[in-house]
Amino acid sequence: MLKIYDVESAQSTILRRYPVRDVDYPAAVMQRTEQLFGVGVTPPQAVALILESVRIDGDAALLRWSELLDRARPERLEIGLDDLKSAYESLPDSLIQAMTIAAQRIRRFHEFQPLPDWQTGRLGGKLGQRVTPIARVGVYVPGGTAPLPSSLLMSVVPAQVAGVEQIVVCTPPNPHPTILAAAYLCGLQAIYQVGGAQAVAAMAYGTQSIPRVDKIVGAGNLFVTLAKQQVYGSVGLDGLAGPTETVVIADATAKPAWVAADLLAQAEHDILASAILLTPDRQLAEAVQVEVARQMENLSRSEIIAQSLANQGGIVLTPDLETAAQLADEYAPEHLCLSVADPDRLASKIRNAGGLFLGEGSFEVLGDYIAGPSHVMPTSGTARFASPLNVLDFVKITSLIALDEEASRSLSLLAAEIAQAEMLTAHASAARFRENDFNV
Repeated sequence: MLKIYDVESAQSTILRRYPVRDVDYPAAVMQRTEQLFGVGVTPPQAVALILESVRIDGDAALLRWSELLDRARPERLEIGLDDLKSAYESLPDSLIQAMTIAAQRIRRFHEFQPLPDWQTGRLGGKLGQRVTPIARVGVYVPGGTAPLPSSLLMSVVPAQVAGVEQIVVCTPPNPHPTILAAAYLCGLQAIYQVGGAQAVAAMAYGTQSIPRVDKIVGAGNLFVTLAKQQVYGSVGLDGLAGPTETVVIADATAKPAWVAADLLAQAEHDILASAILLTPDRQLAEAVQVEVARQMENLSRSEIIAQSLANQGGIVLTPDLETAAQLADEYAPEHLCLSVADPDRLASKIRNAGGLFLGEGSFEVLGDYIAGPSHVMPTSGTARFASPLNVLDFVKITSLIALDEEASRSLSLLAAEIAQAEMLTAHASAARFRENDFNV
């Protein structure tokens, strides 16, 4: 049964955010880590070992770790175009059509995002910015408990729209044909079958088979996230993904069966996923409870769903919709679904959310697959300062400075004044040299 909370209880339990440093690794994760790496070795320490071995030994380390961690030792790391095409042609036409339309919508959505170069002469000479695509990007596509071709589409297509020249995709060994087909659909020539922290290491440092990239994007398990954290600085990152999460705000107009279905869809991702309903309507809350129990009986991942809902899920009874919006904004969820009579009015009260889904017809599953925006969104409360994956993640801005002589002369003494205050005399001297020469 999905538990019903009052506001105070929810704030101390399912709506409470914990600092990353306070995370307790599950006992099963610690046990498995120690079995593989030795007694007392923590997941971050294990990841550091993997990263260093790949940095030094390249492909040989990738194969060793794949055999140990994934119980697979591929004959080759690269999966070439012929295999991608074969997988594409093996899929049902209906699935190919759905994936094609999804890719088209993702591409069209991101093509609307402006990436302007600009210059102005209003500040003396020319000042401006130049937007340049990142040269090489690595995309990690999970393949653990479920194949996720949608994650490939949602990461690769925005990078292509941004103009990235080289896209390196890594996914665990023996990937599902749908992932290979998605790569073919995107026009990729090859992908690499290597997963986990070792895949992050390969993309960050480069190996004999896998090129070094400039930035890594894409979500993964705990070890992927820890690896991304440890290679940051050698490469750029899109962010550090935590477990996925959805908050639904619903009023008396919402359909209980639909709300329940949306919560269940989120909960089936992972036992650590969060699916939370905020509502001022007790009758709706109780009806959703019943629907969750009824619908869950027929779902293939019911065991995962049950653990997710028991540990991180729940229904919170709020005094009104305004309180629900305030709680959601403080929680800053990855997905925030507004199943209310007037979603636009409630949306105006929200600042913090990775994705806002307005109305029951714009449910989160459409965002996962086919609506258009990338489904790679900020988790763990980072929507307070982070954005969904978009074309800006795949470009960098270079400032252009071309001052004319008059502006340079007038600014030199001012710069020298500030430099002197900072006790940086070489800076001050460089500015005064220019000013003196201008006056000759």
